[in-house]
Amino acid sequence: MKKLVVGILAHVDAGKTTLSEAMLYRSGAVRRLGRVDHADAFLDTDAMERERGITIFSKQARMTLPGAEVTLLDTPGHVDFSAEMERTLRVLDCAVLVISGTDGVQGHTRTLWRLLERYHVPVFLFVNKMDLAGADRERVLAELKASLSPAITDFAAPEEALWEEAAVCDEGLLEKYLSQGRLEEGDLTGLIARRAIFPCWFGAALKLTGVDAFLEGLGRYAPMPDYPAEFGARVFKVSRDAQGTRLTWMKITGGALRVKETVTNRRPGRAEEIWEEKADQLRLYSGAKFQPTEQAEVGTVCAVTGLTRTLPGQGLGFEDDWSGPVLEPVLTYQVCLPEGVDPHTALLKLRQLEEEDPQLHIVWDEHLRQIHAQLMGPVQMEILDNLIQERFGMEVTFGEGDILYRETIAAPVAGIGHFEPLRHYAEVHLLLEPLPTGSGLVLTSACPEDQLDRNWQRLVLTHLSEREHPGVLVGAPITDMKITLVAGRAHVKHTEGGDFRQATYRAVRQGLMQAESILLEPWYDFTLELPAPLVGRALSDVQRMGGETEPPQTVGEMTVLTGRAPVSAMRNYAREVTAYTRGTGQLQCVFRGYAPCADQASVVEAAGYDPERDVDNPPDSVFCEHGAGVTVKWQDVPARAHVESGLRLGEPEEKEESTGPDRSRGERYAGTLAQDKELMAIFERTYGPVKQRSFQPPRSPRRPESSAEPDKRHIRPQKGGEEYLLVDGYNIIFAWDDLKAVARDNLDAARKQLCDLLCNYQGVRKCHVIVVFDAYKVKGGLGSVEKYHNIHVVYTKEAETADAYIEKATYEIGREHRVKVATSDGPEQLIILGHGALRLSATAFRAEMEETMRQMAAALERNNRPHRQRSLGKAMEKAMEGEEQT
Repeated sequence: MKKLVVGILAHVDAGKTTLSEAMLYRSGAVRRLGRVDHADAFLDTDAMERERGITIFSKQARMTLPGAEVTLLDTPGHVDFSAEMERTLRVLDCAVLVISGTDGVQGHTRTLWRLLERYHVPVFLFVNKMDLAGADRERVLAELKASLSPAITDFAAPEEALWEEAAVCDEGLLEKYLSQGRLEEGDLTGLIARRAIFPCWFGAALKLTGVDAFLEGLGRYAPMPDYPAEFGARVFKVSRDAQGTRLTWMKITGGALRVKETVTNRRPGRAEEIWEEKADQLRLYSGAKFQPTEQAEVGTVCAVTGLTRTLPGQGLGFEDDWSGPVLEPVLTYQVCLPEGVDPHTALLKLRQLEEEDPQLHIVWDEHLRQIHAQLMGPVQMEILDNLIQERFGMEVTFGEGDILYRETIAAPVAGIGHFEPLRHYAEVHLLLEPLPTGSGLVLTSACPEDQLDRNWQRLVLTHLSEREHPGVLVGAPITDMKITLVAGRAHVKHTEGGDFRQATYRAVRQGLMQAESILLEPWYDFTLELPAPLVGRALSDVQRMGGETEPPQTVGEMTVLTGRAPVSAMRNYAREVTAYTRGTGQLQCVFRGYAPCADQASVVEAAGYDPERDVDNPPDSVFCEHGAGVTVKWQDVPARAHVESGLRLGEPEEKEESTGPDRSRGERYAGTLAQDKELMAIFERTYGPVKQRSFQPPRSPRRPESSAEPDKRHIRPQKGGEEYLLVDGYNIIFAWDDLKAVARDNLDAARKQLCDLLCNYQGVRKCHVIVVFDAYKVKGGLGSVEKYHNIHVVYTKEAETADAYIEKATYEIGREHRVKVATSDGPEQLIILGHGALRLSATAFRAEMEETMRQMAAALERNNRPHRQRSLGKAMEKAMEGEEQT
């Protein structure tokens, strides 16, 4: 029997879940026909789904048809949950698209059709609600052919008419039909698999009309893909059962998966961290119940327990990871926590929901100390509110939503990033080019491998793709660009992986600072249905929003307007429609994409974003000078770069005049390797040995002799009040020989010994001491602040260095208090000096610590001297009493 995975999709309220119930009932999978309006549908297992009457989470049910075992996946129809539906498309063998016979093709229907085309999914159509007044079979079929595809064919038509219409779709089949007068069942199946024809049936699922014919056609014509013997699987969902067990939902696309078998993301060329885990249990779900199995065969959809590192959209075995959603969230809301709830604890809990639904983006704003959720719309926000309360018992509220903008550039620009503090080195040259709207980010390399090894080039591309790079207008993520690595340099001894991360990030920012940036805002495609007398009001509103409309269409007593408008203007318009139509109007919005913002200047001004003060995303570079790192402003970096990229953007090309035929260098010289070595030997005997200079940074430019004015640096004056001392923990440990020796055997002991010394220092100096330890490489670390006796100990979060933390803390504390920083990091010393703080090198701080210990010892000596004198006097009195007694 064929194993089929069939998804069912529709615009909201087209009767998708009703059709699912009818299919399960008529196939014998369930004994009782459930209904959405009775809140007893077999696949609406969640309480929120039963309450609202909509599908929120994708579910599965198993049924048997003549000649086929079918796993039916019911997907959400509401646009706010489109990402859940989109992830499911990757595991489908074919899809059932449900159309309302009275409403026809709606806004979200077109979106679903484009997604099905993008994922090359064969489609079966079922036109539902044909029993209602206004449902016209011929009219709906003509609309489907005009709006979706002319290849949509009525498979309930007589057989000869069906063969004739199918033969027109393929020249080979046309010849076969003309010669034989008929087509085989396999011929139609092949057309469906190639999406050359789309079968369509009509009926009424609530009354079971046309359902049997549809099931018979589905089992007969649905194509089954060819699967390889090698193991592969696609993860499309992560959830938790009633007991809190983590479930990884996947389709086996090759080989088989057995219980207790090792599952890994290991694959040639994979850059991220490799993990291996065992599949503890394999579950075959149908509705809320499941059946355990020892082995999941190819083509099976199962839920696997015991896997903690999987993510929706991930590929296992030979399968590639999902490239990302076409549908993106366009609104962001602040999550307001109840009083007394720790934000970091709440963030960890919300990460569980983000893990289950990657379309839900949970963002921690370090500067504002706030949690933000990026969502598709208000319905998803309400569901999230209920989920948080049900799962974690927290009653949260949401702030006023903001628009998620994007940024791009108007013309090509070159970006250079250089990172060279002491004993580190990396330089990266990037070419940033604009792409058409909706292209996203395209990353590539055109750098010669003799200039930069392939492994370093891969690392640069990894750093480009591992995060969202903020723009320079409002700090929004960049998009619609092609970023090409054109040049770079590494040092044989001093380059580490983190150096290229810094150089890459700085190259992107330096390029954006030079470019003409464009702010992009999200747009909706909308469908507005309202009474005819109110069309003028609606057209005026859309014009005021800066949107566009198509000519109005009359459907019965109502008028339908379709068009496009910015999300910023349309986001709350549904309430206005309900108000001025007194509940008779209906607005449906579908995310269209991003377009240039019409009011860019006011949005940028309102954001108040300063890219040069964003310490997490600096555009400047770090060069080494006189044995220490110095920060060079972004506009001066090209003049100091060590590598020549060869890019000449905006400069006219110079043509060389030649009197003879143009010959390439290869044509002029064609010597062999042996001849090259012989020439080199002759050259060295004559002029001496040749020294390789693969790495030689240029000398700093000299100041003109006529410039008599000395170099000036502006240092912010110190504030009064309490004094703060910030200590770069690991920098001091490895700068002091005694602590360094302890750290070789036990790093924890060295940290404790340093903290004890700082406690004594605080007791004598009477200042606030904060010691910062770098947890940059701790996977998943959120950072922490601990109180150790009379000082504070800070562990930074993942991907945050102690330098970055100290720079931000210096800037914030230095506004009101005096600040000193103990570190030997050259670039960090320059930055904190610019923030108005005093710097202490490790050597100077060691001298201060020794002086502090001497002062403490002297104080203890003074305190102990009277005590010793009193003890000596008492001993002499006892001795005299003894002599008198004798």
